Formats: sequence, structure tokens, C-alpha cells
Amino acid sequence: MTPLTPLALALISAAPFDAPTGGQEPSAPGAEGVVLELWPAGVPGAPVDAPVEVVRDREEGGDRHVSGVHQPNITAYLPAEGGAPRPAVVICPGGGYGLLALDKEGHDVARWLAERGVVGVVLKYRLPRPKGHVYGHEAPLADAARAIALVRERAQAWSVDPARVGIMGFSAGGHLAASASVQLGEAGPNFSVLVYPVISMVAGVTHGGSKKNLLGPDPEEALVERFSSELQVNKATPPAFLVHTSDDWVKVENSLRYYSALRAAGVSAELHVFARGGHGYGMRRPDLPVGRWPELLDAWIKNVIQPAD
Repeated sequence: MTPLTPLALALISAAPFDAPTGGQEPSAPGAEGVVLELWPAGVPGAPVDAPVEVVRDREEGGDRHVSGVHQPNITAYLPAEGGAPRPAVVICPGGGYGLLALDKEGHDVARWLAERGVVGVVLKYRLPRPKGHVYGHEAPLADAARAIALVRERAQAWSVDPARVGIMGFSAGGHLAASASVQLGEAGPNFSVLVYPVISMVAGVTHGGSKKNLLGPDPEEALVERFSSELQVNKATPPAFLVHTSDDWVKVENSLRYYSALRAAGVSAELHVFARGGHGYGMRRPDLPVGRWPELLDAWIKNVIQPAD
């Protein structure tokens, strides 16, 4: 991977990390995860009187959504067995950079990973423009960089291989995961998993709501280019696993363009495009072929990220 960029250094070096603030170190899959604050010395740019974040159920089945995030954190789920160092995945829920789908694109996925011997880490990141305040487009990426660094700092305690710390994102969370993959250099992830991701900010390809929430209503062209990850890929970009459906209203061209850029750069990549499934399904469409994507991901992690000795 490329050396640390000035941006990456600034994002991860602002303050030391603290001890867990909630739960206990989990010893079994499904146990309550351990929560760690990302910015113990103070969240950059946070308002003095930050409003309380809003958590609500949006669907039957208890799928929680959160908005107004002012205290970003991670929640880590550890596999039951210790042993040899294993991969870890920082998970970025989606929600158009306006909210976060905490369960179906976060905690459910982290528990599933832990059951398969991978440390699953849910990132609750700041949104660029919460009601009454503006963090701006750097905030989500700063939180992702801190989360990756924190997992690597905990590598020994959590039996994590610091050279196999990946990032996973859904929808706008996929945009954040891809941005971390192409912008953070050596401070970035070692691999990425992108599920129905927004990749591009280019008109005609991007998702308009995500673009507006992240970059504002009239962003400069240089900013659009920087946050169009398909335009930032190079040979040091980490390997990727991508999932999309042809009927998704986040256009499949997002995944196609990123995959093509990876292939052109000589980077290992795996892309699965299914006919049906729409958007926002998480792991909850077992009735359709797209519901098999977690099985395909499990095989990819075992054969590409942690191949057998």
C-alpha cells in the first residue's frame, strides 16, 4: 500500500484512544459487543450543546435507524474461539449520509461475521450535515480512519491480524468504505466489501441524495472527482468484493465502474450482479438468488483474505 498521506495522518493522530465505554469483552458470538469511543479527547467540530441522537424503528422486525450522530463509536463482536490472528471488518451502515441502518447493515452483519471467525466491528459515524449542524464531507472519512486505526491498535487483545483489517459498507456506507480504500494510503483497509454501494459522485451515475448530503448542493468539480472512488483507484488499492442488483435504484454502474477500475489497475476483485433484489436488503432476502451473497462473501474471505495454509 502507499505511504500515509497528509490527510490520513491528520485523521488518525488527533488524540489517543480510550478504554471501552460499554459492555464487556465478548467471549461468544451474539454477546453484547464492546463499545469504544472514537474521539475520547473531544469530537472534532462538535457543537457545544450537541442534540441527543435519534434512534427509531423503521421496519417491522426491529431494524433500528439512527440520525443526529455526534458521538461516533465502534462496537466490536469477537468470535468465541481465540487462537491465531484473524481478519477484522469495520462495517459502515448505509442511509444516504442522512441516517444509519444500524441492524440490517450493521450489528446483524457483525454478529454473522463473528460466527464465522471474523471480528465484526460496527462503525457509528458522523453524518455530514445533521439537523442544526454541519460537520462537512471530511467527518465520515475521519471516523472511518480512526476506526481502522483503533482495530489495529487492539490487534493483540482481539487476536486480529493487523494486515487483514478490512472495511465493509452498504449503500452510502459503501461509498465511505470505497473512499477509505482509495484515500487513506497505509492507514486504510487491507480489503473492502461493498454491498449495493454508491461509488461515484459523477452526474448520471451517483445517487443524488447521498451526493447532496455529503458534498452539499453545489460542490466544486475537484471535490466531485476526489469522492468518485472509481477515478482514484491505483495499483495500491486493496482487493474488493462487490454485490449489486440490476434493478437497484443506486445504479449498478457504480459497482461496474469500480470493478473495472480495479481490474485495469491489476487489483484482485470479485463482482456479483444479480437480476433482482432492489436496494437495502442487507442479508434479508433468502427468497431471491441475491440472498446468497453472504455465502459467497464467506468463501471469498476464506480463500482470498485468509487462504488455508
